[in-house]
Amino acid sequence: MLSITLNRPQRRNAYGRRLRDALVDALRLALLDDGIARVVLDGAGPVFCSGGDLDEFGTAPDLATAHFVRTRAGAARPIHRLGKRIEVRVQGACVGAGVELPAFAGRVVAAADATFRLPEAAMGLIPGAGGTVSLPRRIGRWRTLYLALAGEPIDARTALAWGLVDDVLP
Repeated sequence: MLSITLNRPQRRNAYGRRLRDALVDALRLALLDDGIARVVLDGAGPVFCSGGDLDEFGTAPDLATAHFVRTRAGAARPIHRLGKRIEVRVQGACVGAGVELPAFAGRVVAAADATFRLPEAAMGLIPGAGGTVSLPRRIGRWRTLYLALAGEPIDARTALAWGLVDDVLP
């Protein structure tokens, strides 16, 4: 088993460049090594992932590079490729990428205190870590649309009822 922890608790595990690159490297290891039968991804501290690191927004040198990073350099593809081999364990706030990336996993387990929210529309953005693909696959397009447009959090029990998570721990 390979255990991967998002370990930036001082930034609420914000999905910044360094965290993203380290996560992708660890996931690639699992993809390259067939001996790793199971991958468990979690987050350090009280929050799984607070989404994109706002300090890094707008820092790409140009729009083409920004698009490439969002669509090709992120963790969405490797998580999806790992399929049933990967379990994501979430707690606390799961915001933006913290919702979108786990939705690609074969199994998502939520702590009872977990909440899920897509705030991008209020910032004039669309979900950029793969949520327009991962969330509809798990919860359908109408619930995805609700999350994206309302920007309101849902709790772990609602996420379980919708199929966004596969289990809720007591």
